[in-house]
Amino acid sequence: MRQVWVLIALAMLAFGVASAQDADLEAVQREAMVTYADIAYASYGDSLTTALDLRDAIAAFVAEPSEETFAAAKEAWLAANEPYGQTEAYRFYGGPIDDEDGPEGLLNAWPLDEAYVDYIDSDPNAGIINNLTDYPEITRDLLVSLNEAGAEENISTGYHAIEFLLWGQDLYADSAGRRAFTDYTTAPNAERRAAYLTILADLLVENLESMVAEWAPDDADNYRAEFLASSPDAALTNMLTGVGVLATAELAGERMFVAYDNRDQEDEHSCFSDNTHRDIITNFMGIANVYTGSYTRLDGSVVSGTGIADVIEAVDPALNADILALLEEADTLTQEIYVPFDQAIVLSDQRPIVLDTVFVLQDLGDLFAQAGSELGLTINTALPK
Repeated sequence: MRQVWVLIALAMLAFGVASAQDADLEAVQREAMVTYADIAYASYGDSLTTALDLRDAIAAFVAEPSEETFAAAKEAWLAANEPYGQTEAYRFYGGPIDDEDGPEGLLNAWPLDEAYVDYIDSDPNAGIINNLTDYPEITRDLLVSLNEAGAEENISTGYHAIEFLLWGQDLYADSAGRRAFTDYTTAPNAERRAAYLTILADLLVENLESMVAEWAPDDADNYRAEFLASSPDAALTNMLTGVGVLATAELAGERMFVAYDNRDQEDEHSCFSDNTHRDIITNFMGIANVYTGSYTRLDGSVVSGTGIADVIEAVDPALNADILALLEEADTLTQEIYVPFDQAIVLSDQRPIVLDTVFVLQDLGDLFAQAGSELGLTINTALPK
């Protein structure tokens, strides 16, 4: 009889230890959820700040078009992409950026068919801007309604539409696009082009404001509140899915390997400005931010706390070490990709670095899926249909 009671006592002790371990893990998971929300809020906040600067630079250019104000608008666009590129890690799981009502398609959809927006080298009358018959007035509602209308490459709004209106087509191996500022002064439909560009800048700010609001603290009715109130399993599934899909399917696949395989600059992410190398770097930075639980803001301050790394460290330290090692390797490789990217995909001595980066990012996505399995979660790193 004494043996029975000893076994019962041991079982109860084991149960108590397991329960305590489960409680400790859940506490770490919930801390990681808070850090994730804090970094998302800060990242979209910085994206909004730079979008406001871009809007001001575009307004200054439209008011007084010149080489100087045009160059300033381009610099503002490049600066605006630095924080926004890091927010891509918050996509791919039906969060506020890309749920049914999310503005992702209005913000960063690509690839863009240039002829859908404005003239191209082979057709001086192409695009919404030059089609006065169907679109007698350029308005916000018109441009929103035309975005992705009829085909996914029919992009009429967002960062890349602004990019095209600032740089024009990139027809050159030794530089980005060479659109002249006179497209906004003496060229046909210059006023319509200026109106279009101005509306796009306003839309960018408007949509980013909505993202900041969704992740803002002290709001009981926004997405952040819903996210933090969800179960750790649901939240960690979303967090790992976001970085897993970005690493494997989107960045390694759609944004790098497709262009690498086709050797075609039309398949690169920021083809007009030759800024794709920075897209790759900032997208990867977003992945690292989420996993490690640390984000460096525009002003140099750091938002940090418990990250997914701490969660995985609690359940599988060896796996966490492998992921951190791959993050370090991917960081090095993304920095080594030849600039501009449209030459990295065609130069025989530079293509191997691109492919190596693709493979490491894919491996990283696979480890994110494995990390999910360690937590009893199923992580699908394929692009959502």
